[in-house]
Amino acid sequence: MKNYKEIQRSIIVRFRKEIWRPFTKAIRDYELIKEGDKVAVCISGGKDSFLLAKCIEELKEHGKVNFDAKYIVMDPGYNKENRKLIEENAKQMNIDIDIFESDIFDSVYSLEKGSPCYLCARMRRGCLYSYAKSLGCNKIALGHHFDDVIETTLLSIIYGGEIKAMMPKLHSDNFENMELIRPLYLVRERDIKAWAKYNCLTFLNCACRFTEKNTYDKNENSKRLEIKKLIESLEKKSKFIPYNIFKATENVNLDMMRCYKTGGKRYNFLEKYDNNEKR
Repeated sequence: MKNYKEIQRSIIVRFRKEIWRPFTKAIRDYELIKEGDKVAVCISGGKDSFLLAKCIEELKEHGKVNFDAKYIVMDPGYNKENRKLIEENAKQMNIDIDIFESDIFDSVYSLEKGSPCYLCARMRRGCLYSYAKSLGCNKIALGHHFDDVIETTLLSIIYGGEIKAMMPKLHSDNFENMELIRPLYLVRERDIKAWAKYNCLTFLNCACRFTEKNTYDKNENSKRLEIKKLIESLEKKSKFIPYNIFKATENVNLDMMRCYKTGGKRYNFLEKYDNNEKR
């Protein structure tokens, strides 16, 4: 079992190219953390959020920007074994976590139709915003990574009928002066898995009661899993495909779009077509 110093050092040495550089690039390019920020790093118990916590610790200790960070864990109703695993991982990795309780699992588990995952995610985020704000934080940091970004993009196109990306940061609509940031935005999931394996770390996947009955890997109705497998099959044909999906949301040619929305208003290409005007 490796100690926390070895685990943290592996991020900036062994996985410098795969994790640390993409992490700091996202922080810099998207201006995710600024002078004087107080960031609530949200730890769910999975590999992504625990890696995020160690990256933030390293940035806080050796970065050029002066900011503060709190490491918060919301217990939405974990069983004893799962909560114990989170606490043991935090202890091994020397992360000073602040655990608070909620009853979200009880609220969403009783749904009779469909997957409760969407409702659960919304409720969890609201609780995280609220608790972070009570701690004096102005930002919450989530562990979404590069693969989450491109999967969400394809999900929106194929099942949502719209072109919409997962943004690196967002202002909260319901919590004034609060912002959501995603510092692992450019980090590949396979590299996070490699980091966890290298350090002999075991994390939670999804510990809610719904997925305890319907294991993610066996859930044939999971659209995200379907998209993940689709991208994996395409990447075998060309390693550039995941990056092209990511890049596509930065190269939107409005002159070749029949309609588009911005600022809550919808625009149709016919509005300016006869005038030969460019939008």
